[in-house]
Amino acid sequence: MEKIKIGFVGCGSFANTVHYPSLNEIKDVEIISICDINQERLKKTAEKYKVEKIYTDYKKMFEEVNLDGVYIIMPPHHLYDIVIDALKRKLNVFIEKPPGITTFQTKNFADLAEKNGCKTMVGFNRRFIPLLRKSKEIVEEKGPIIQAVSTFYKNTYPEFLYYNGAIDILTCDAIHSVDVLRWLCGEAKNVKSVIKSYFSDVPNAFNSIIEFENGATGILLTNWTVGKRIHTFEIHSKGISAFVDCNDKALIFKDNKDEPEILSVSEIAGSNEYYKFYGYYYEDRHFIDCLKENKEPECNFSDALKTMELVEKIYRNNISL
Repeated sequence: MEKIKIGFVGCGSFANTVHYPSLNEIKDVEIISICDINQERLKKTAEKYKVEKIYTDYKKMFEEVNLDGVYIIMPPHHLYDIVIDALKRKLNVFIEKPPGITTFQTKNFADLAEKNGCKTMVGFNRRFIPLLRKSKEIVEEKGPIIQAVSTFYKNTYPEFLYYNGAIDILTCDAIHSVDVLRWLCGEAKNVKSVIKSYFSDVPNAFNSIIEFENGATGILLTNWTVGKRIHTFEIHSKGISAFVDCNDKALIFKDNKDEPEILSVSEIAGSNEYYKFYGYYYEDRHFIDCLKENKEPECNFSDALKTMELVEKIYRNNISL
């Protein structure tokens, strides 16, 4: 079996929780080099995954190692120069969300990737959660999606900032909910938002109603000041509704029947491992398959740019100013 040769820039806790174990399990992948400025973390990761080529300078790794693709996993405000350098070298690139700090940065990524023929992917893992994909598939068997609700709640007030304020809540994390609405419904036509700062100096609640070009309605409900982390989705079509909690189960109601069809998250994923049932393994599998088949990943840089543009529209159309 021909193996895809992957390099990593970054071996922090998140990469080690989801991406290293996922790729290590994919038999047609070989992690052949990793880079990190933290030498203790670098050595520990290299030993765990039996990687011989280790670097503290990513440019040296790019120059010395023949890679089919590179994972650049780090905070968004540290991404830009490394991603641009990789794309200039015509490397295929996987990054986590968000794809940079601004829409302008993301557009630069997308333009350079297209110019140099690079396959790219942004880790919007919710699209690849088996339970959510299955629920979408079941709903669409009855017809096109006419309404969707994407909720994301957390308890982080009052002083919480992502990366000491380098990036806002909506762009950094709640963007997952924005991206799922795009994935379910298409491209936005009209957007109206209510953005609030509760018990905080920064905006931490983003609620929007979105009319999509295909006629579907999307509702975004996010708030970082409430009881606990709750992240759920609703998908509706004619005569069918899916209520999805990607950490637990989906309830599928059809044709006015009282009893729902119940889908278990672990049963649909075939695993109780977090990196599998929460979609990380499957997004990594998708990226590797696209490299092997020479096709664009589903959420490439150009597609991610559209999600970033929708985030901008949510800010721009705030009616509570």
